[in-house]
Amino acid sequence: MKAKLTYTLLALALSAPVALLARPDGDKPAAARPDSSVVPMGPTTDQSTTSKLVYGLLSDSRYAYRPRQLDDALSKDVYKHYLDALDGSKQFFTAKDIEGFMPLSTQLDDAIKSGQLNPAYDMFSVYRKRVAERVSYARGLLKNANFDFNTEQRWDYDRKEAPWAKDSNELNDIWRKSVMNDWLRLKLAGKKPDAIAQTLDKRYANIQRSVDELDSEDVFQTFLNAYTSAVDPHTDYFTPKTAESFNQQMSLSLEGIGAVLQRQEDTVVIREIVPGGPADLSKKLQPGSRIVGVAQGSDGAFTDVIGWRTDDVVDLIRGKKGTKVRLEFIPPEAGVDGTHNTVTITRDKVKLAEQAAKSEIMTLPASGSEPERKIGVIKLPAFYQDFEGRRRNPNDYTSATRDVRRLLDGFKTQKVDGVVMDLRLNGGGSLDEAVDLTGLFIDQGPVVQVRESGGRVSVSGDTTAGVSWDGPLAVLINRGSASASEIFAGAIQDYGRGLVIGETSFGKGTVQNLVDLDRWPANEGGQRFGQLKLTIAQFFRVAGGSTQHKGVVPDISFPASMDATEYGEDTYDNALPWTKIAAVQHTQYGNFAPLLPKLEAMHEARVKTDKEYTWWSEDVANFRAEAAKKYVSLNEADRRAERDKQEALRKGRQEERKALGMPLDPLAGDMSDDGLGASERDIVKDAARDKLADKRPDPLLHESAAILGDAIEVLGQDKKLSAQVLPESTKPSSWAD
Repeated sequence: MKAKLTYTLLALALSAPVALLARPDGDKPAAARPDSSVVPMGPTTDQSTTSKLVYGLLSDSRYAYRPRQLDDALSKDVYKHYLDALDGSKQFFTAKDIEGFMPLSTQLDDAIKSGQLNPAYDMFSVYRKRVAERVSYARGLLKNANFDFNTEQRWDYDRKEAPWAKDSNELNDIWRKSVMNDWLRLKLAGKKPDAIAQTLDKRYANIQRSVDELDSEDVFQTFLNAYTSAVDPHTDYFTPKTAESFNQQMSLSLEGIGAVLQRQEDTVVIREIVPGGPADLSKKLQPGSRIVGVAQGSDGAFTDVIGWRTDDVVDLIRGKKGTKVRLEFIPPEAGVDGTHNTVTITRDKVKLAEQAAKSEIMTLPASGSEPERKIGVIKLPAFYQDFEGRRRNPNDYTSATRDVRRLLDGFKTQKVDGVVMDLRLNGGGSLDEAVDLTGLFIDQGPVVQVRESGGRVSVSGDTTAGVSWDGPLAVLINRGSASASEIFAGAIQDYGRGLVIGETSFGKGTVQNLVDLDRWPANEGGQRFGQLKLTIAQFFRVAGGSTQHKGVVPDISFPASMDATEYGEDTYDNALPWTKIAAVQHTQYGNFAPLLPKLEAMHEARVKTDKEYTWWSEDVANFRAEAAKKYVSLNEADRRAERDKQEALRKGRQEERKALGMPLDPLAGDMSDDGLGASERDIVKDAARDKLADKRPDPLLHESAAILGDAIEVLGQDKKLSAQVLPESTKPSSWAD
């Protein structure tokens, strides 16, 4: 058995335009959401109770790692976070609105403590009114649009640091330029004026509708998260519904029909169907099908769901394994007014294989006296685990470690020469999984140290003899690699077990746990109060240092693809500082320091002639230069010239790939800005485009494999250097034999 931590190291918050159709229990349909644009909103009794519960937890050192008293100073921070959540781009509120809100800035602490949350709803009410005003103005511009794109005007899209607009006239000017930019993008994409006006009118109307559809639960969650994020950047409140979705994402399994939905105008449309799931097995539904009605069981009445929010439609469709749901839908080829079909589907457990660990084998060509080498690659998007499944059956549950072990066994059968663990954009997950996964590569020993709020430090590690892979290893990370990814990469680096390649990681060195708020109120049943993802500890590497703020620094670095001043733990003004504790004894499998200069030189020489790597470096530099400007020109000639330049660049690169026999970019002919939003595109084509993106050339992964190949080659040829890097007493068997 491996030593376990009961903590859950949770992933960085991610957002997605789709919702999975599943729920762990219950098949009772949700009622249609009322029109919140005409129904006044205020806190419910349950929300008042929840607010007081969350306050109690965040101010208590028995629960919170860094408790903060809720006083006027923190109230001001909550106020700032709430304003940012409502209008972070400063496109709706005026300076006069902000002046009117100012007295509330020192009253929100009392509101949270007492559960009297009307100030938050009052602010939201003004926000909704301002959205209606801006949308009305924007739609009005389209009626007699006569924009002049021959001037030197520009659209300053990044308004985070801008002052609040003085009045509605100043906001009108901001929105006029925003509308001009939207119009110009569609014009450059070849759209005619009437089509542009129609597209944009729908787009702005959808902004209004989306805000009108927000209900009391949405406002409450947004406000309470303004409080939690003011205390700690990784503490979050989940309503019962969002808590359920989070747990499904972590488990990679759910009970439902196995489909992904996306809203398009007034209809919820199937974007993807999970292979092998109930929807797939029905043979009737397909991507692009429009769902217009939902009924429960074999004979329940249909509920018309046209105009419903996606999550409300999901509530009707998802349910317990073995129960039936009937869907009324329009096939994609039939058009909006096509014939309605029906299908009966029996809900079942669905495994989300697309989000699980995946493997591939890259072949490095023979060079000089060195033979052709096979490098196995494992792409791990998250450190997932089915916690409930593990409680039910510890021998059979979804787990990142179990999946990776299986892939490593396959690599050994295929006799790969080395393994690259690709953790790019892996935002974390289960702390247990980070420990267990490390244990696949080290033969017993500590993996991570955890310090609780009281100062107590515990150590968790691998206590099982043996490893799943003892050969050459590299870990590929970037700025999006966080939390559990940093534990794994840091442990591999501290043990000298493998090379860490890429960018400095995110720098999240704190531990969170989910607290079920329904456990406290006496004699209460059901799921009413939600869950709190609470920071309860800080983790440290076995060498003693924290990844907090500093992240994991790679042995071999690639150019930074993300701006560290815009993305990472050190961008949070209330993040914990870096600190260090005593190291714990651990095996030193190797010391790569003597090898790194040689690997760096080989890497630099190779990428100078690597077309894909060079192009990637150029694109990153250009993107960062453009992003630093924080504006775009509204001059049509300038924008068209830039567009033509990018088109020529893509076409030229594709022709060069053909001439040199390189793998082609499947999206090279489909990379132009079409001016559309995700909900405005053809859903089937957009989903297919996402699939093709996974097949694009990946020069960083290829170079990581090549660096690992270099290490194998050098250590195999230079016995003296090998003895320095990999002491005989601890050398894994395959590194330099």
